[in-house]
Amino acid sequence: MGNSIKRTLSSPIAWVAFGFLVFQYWILFSPQQPHLERPTHLIFALFLTFLAVPLKAGRIPKVLARTIDALCLVGTLAVAAYYWMEMSRLQTRIENVSPILWYDIAIAITLVVLLIEGIRRTVGNILVAVVAAFLLYGAFGYLVPGTFGFSGLSLEEFSEILAMTTGGILGVTTETSVNFIFYFIVFGVVYSAVGGGEFFIDMAMRMVGKTRGGGSKVAIIGSSLMGTISGSAVANVTATGVFTIPLMRKTGISGERAAATEAIASTGGQLMPPIMGIAAFVMAELLVTPYSQIALAGVIPAVAFYFALFVGADLHARKHGVGTLTDEDFEGVTPVLPRIHMASPPLILVLFLIMGYSAQIAVVYATVSCLVVPFFRRETWYSPLKLPQMIVDSGRQAALIAVPIAAIGIVIAVAIQSNLALKFASGLISAGGGSYVLSLVMVILGCIIMGMGLPTVAAYIIGAILYVPALEALNVEPLQAHFFVMYFCVLSMVTPPVSLASFAAAGVACTDAMRTSLVAFRMCAVAFLIPFAFIADDALLFRGSYLEIAIAGAGLILSTVIWSMGIVGFIVRNLNVVERVFLLLCGAGAMVTPTGSLVWIAGTSLSILYLVFHVVTAKAGAEKSPSLEASARKPRPEADGRARLGMCDDVLK
Repeated sequence: MGNSIKRTLSSPIAWVAFGFLVFQYWILFSPQQPHLERPTHLIFALFLTFLAVPLKAGRIPKVLARTIDALCLVGTLAVAAYYWMEMSRLQTRIENVSPILWYDIAIAITLVVLLIEGIRRTVGNILVAVVAAFLLYGAFGYLVPGTFGFSGLSLEEFSEILAMTTGGILGVTTETSVNFIFYFIVFGVVYSAVGGGEFFIDMAMRMVGKTRGGGSKVAIIGSSLMGTISGSAVANVTATGVFTIPLMRKTGISGERAAATEAIASTGGQLMPPIMGIAAFVMAELLVTPYSQIALAGVIPAVAFYFALFVGADLHARKHGVGTLTDEDFEGVTPVLPRIHMASPPLILVLFLIMGYSAQIAVVYATVSCLVVPFFRRETWYSPLKLPQMIVDSGRQAALIAVPIAAIGIVIAVAIQSNLALKFASGLISAGGGSYVLSLVMVILGCIIMGMGLPTVAAYIIGAILYVPALEALNVEPLQAHFFVMYFCVLSMVTPPVSLASFAAAGVACTDAMRTSLVAFRMCAVAFLIPFAFIADDALLFRGSYLEIAIAGAGLILSTVIWSMGIVGFIVRNLNVVERVFLLLCGAGAMVTPTGSLVWIAGTSLSILYLVFHVVTAKAGAEKSPSLEASARKPRPEADGRARLGMCDDVLK
């Protein structure tokens, strides 16, 4: 442990990360001008990115790789010197009037190049291509024929907009990273480091582990709880999947279904308040709405999503006789009640948000509680020697998110200057032939394509710029439009052909990535209908009276459960094709129509009547024949090797 601490403290990453934390908490309690806060935040993020993700000396010589790394660090220092020395001029200059100097242009070019290299290292080439496309469009828009053409931006205009104002790279995305994202990332890192993630998994084991289908249910509950503090579906998969996927495989669940369950549960974590995959903070800024209202609006759809998954796991276990844990699986799982105080930090976060505190202050109190609460009992103590690594991890993770979303400021700036958002909206509606449904389908396809290979928050921001105006032109309210776009950007993580969460889970389970992705897509099909539900009835986003919200919420949960029954094909007995189609139609009809409408009443009523009929006839049939449950139960396969456990050799190592 001592050597590990020495290595950490001797690393420049540790000291830069420490400076990042000091700066962020200083401006939290002593706010500064945007031209100080945002550039400094971005400079720390760039520095940490180039230190933490150096070039790999594979395709290029090691000397050249290290030289490029050094040039990136020197370039970041030059950008830092520029903003700190020119701060007063940047604050007082008048946009489109004050002169633009030669070194303003040089620094703007340097900053754009550094950001492009930063996003290439952190999220890959897809976002690089998107940013490059918008840069080219901004420069050569006059060559684009038709509606989408515009006069283009000169190098001076580009430099001013992107780097010298708070409307480009230093705009709303960087502002969100400064004011919200950083502090929630620190909270997630610290809570996980002191045992919060382990507590969530163990709590899920104790809550549902011994019920039918307990293996899948542990993954669903554990990953949903982890999702409340995690900002990444892929990170959630890798953090919890190494435990839950082998657990499910041991209970007889196929590798593809185990991996798909984990991928879906982890992806849904980005829809689960209070953090909602960080996109909620950006949404609050774009809508100029208190963050607490955004989190509250996400509750009912997220609960319906997870409840449908939970019911589906239970019905699948009853149908196939798999998924149930034995006493052996609980060996090593320590009791939860002696550690129940570990639930305090997330509860403190939610409590302070409900009490009306700002999101920043609420998460600071929650973070402090993470450091204090474990010492309430000896069993949950952590070593203070973990603190340096917490600092490093906090700074690194914040940097790896801050750089991409700052780069998206380029996309936003070009879209605004070219009026691309409104042009795109009118073009999308025209492509939909004026049809409301077809236009929504076009938006869905755009969001899913945009989300392929991009972090959710990046996909959401771009989607919000391009697609929300189109939805608003269709008379969709702004909150509904933003949630609609966010949902489908999130669902791109489990939508073929490029579904990052499914691919990550398949890697852990050693299964075919595409087959896993297809299984996940089928299992979470209900999630593709939920956005249509809150488009049809905004009471599902906590708007309206409490009675309206309660009725709409209960109806949504019932309809998602009905849909799950149709997908699984089992309730008390197996369902035939006609019964399954009937339930799917009833569930979809009740889900996507306004609460209280004729279709909603018909779908809900027919579903309930059929459930009563099904249970009564199934029980009557069971009295005349052997137990359906006993005949459906299959012998549990032995976990005889690594493939049975669903883990790859490199994961085990």
